[in-house]
Amino acid sequence: MGTLMLRGMFGVDRPVIAMAHFPPLPGTPLHDDAGGMPALLDAVARDVTVLEQAGFDAVLFCNEGDRPYSFQVGPEIAAAMAWIIAHAAPRTIPFGVDHLYDIRTALAVGRATGAAFVRGVFSGAYESDMGIWSPDLPGLLRYRRMIGGGGMKLFMNVTPEFASTLGHRPVGMVARSAVVNGLADAVLIAGPLAGAEVDLVPLEEAQAALAGRAPLLVTTGVTLETLPRYLPRFDGVIVGTSLKVGGETWNPVDPDRARRFMDRARQLRG
Repeated sequence: MGTLMLRGMFGVDRPVIAMAHFPPLPGTPLHDDAGGMPALLDAVARDVTVLEQAGFDAVLFCNEGDRPYSFQVGPEIAAAMAWIIAHAAPRTIPFGVDHLYDIRTALAVGRATGAAFVRGVFSGAYESDMGIWSPDLPGLLRYRRMIGGGGMKLFMNVTPEFASTLGHRPVGMVARSAVVNGLADAVLIAGPLAGAEVDLVPLEEAQAALAGRAPLLVTTGVTLETLPRYLPRFDGVIVGTSLKVGGETWNPVDPDRARRFMDRARQLRG
């Protein structure tokens, strides 16, 4: 059932979703005041064009440059993200929205811009680089309903980046609960930070627990070298850092890296 949902969204089995990282947005510590909104749009639109031309199945917009991340942001962030996406959205493939780490903002921006899905950490309790964190799952699901966002699929991370889970529930139980109680359309497993490889043990545990109830995607540490480990075994991947110039998260997308990555993905998908 989960794989049918992915095929309906992306037109392929085992989709490869590429990150479209925003540079620091207005009001965040590293924002480029001199470049302002035009510089932000130029950077994002350029990356999206490269990714679309390379043949990725979707892009995922994310405020990666806003570090350190905030659990609650103001309307200036939602307004900036929506304006940029409205001008830079891909023309031939679907897109999703992620906000680190205000999921309500991601839902609002996704609804306003026509996103096919929203990614984020919707549930659980964590200690993180930004402090103690506990997303409001019931409130978020009710907010999606209130704004008429039921058409957006929910891609739920159950192992977040830059944070550790408080408690001892096995990852398989958490993954299954994300579907049963969180209404997740897809479950995502991440490494400890952007670009970090994901161990196969939690992936296999989550896969066994889900038992086909929802697709399982790998969301960090996917490179040209690790792609054969992940793509044939799981339901899809999300890739960002390894597509960048020099393999550095904060750099622009490298067209050659992007092309070679998708060439390999197509080979692995047969």
